[in-house]
Amino acid sequence: MDQLPAVEQSLRWPSEVLETATFGMGCFWGPEARFGGLKGIARTRVGFAGGTTDSPTYRSMGDHTETVEVDFDPNIIRYEDILRYFWGNHYPNRDAYRGRQYISLLRYHGDIQREAIWRIKREMEIEFGELIETDIGPFDNFTMAEERHQKYYLKRYPRALEQLHDLFPTPEHLVNSTLAARLNGFVKGFRTRDSLLEEVSEWEMASEQDRKMIRNKILNMKW
Repeated sequence: MDQLPAVEQSLRWPSEVLETATFGMGCFWGPEARFGGLKGIARTRVGFAGGTTDSPTYRSMGDHTETVEVDFDPNIIRYEDILRYFWGNHYPNRDAYRGRQYISLLRYHGDIQREAIWRIKREMEIEFGELIETDIGPFDNFTMAEERHQKYYLKRYPRALEQLHDLFPTPEHLVNSTLAARLNGFVKGFRTRDSLLEEVSEWEMASEQDRKMIRNKILNMKW
């Protein structure tokens, strides 16, 4: 992965098995933080998908939807569990939205994800006691949102970002970082500091020095 933070280059995500999930569930800031806090999620990014308008932007997204993409390790978090978490954390019926910007949306990457979506959808409809109206279809496009929208909640703490600059010297480093995804979830209340420290202790890393550096960052961060 280009622009991977140097301290995380020893983080041994099995790139050959990482999968991507693409979904919309309202304003993309919150879902990115929510999913970024989950074990097994390697990277998060926000953008626009599901439409036909060329070159969508936040101010001019046309018929696209605010969308989150996550890269995940299916050996740690299954796609089925991502789907349950997705449907369990927003209202997935169309009458709740105006236009397409904030609709409930899923774009599947391949037949295995497609089959899982319809199976878990039936399961969740039984649990909810009503039909789910999520816009479901094959993945066909994803346009990254502007830099200011990536890791939005973490960026609301400029003092913390200053302390992280040595790890994330460019915006691309921040987007591609597992640690940044976790911290974005932490500041939104989806993780605790102790749970972050525990997870970092479990990461498969080639360098114990890098692990120690990450742990020290978490322990000594001034918000």
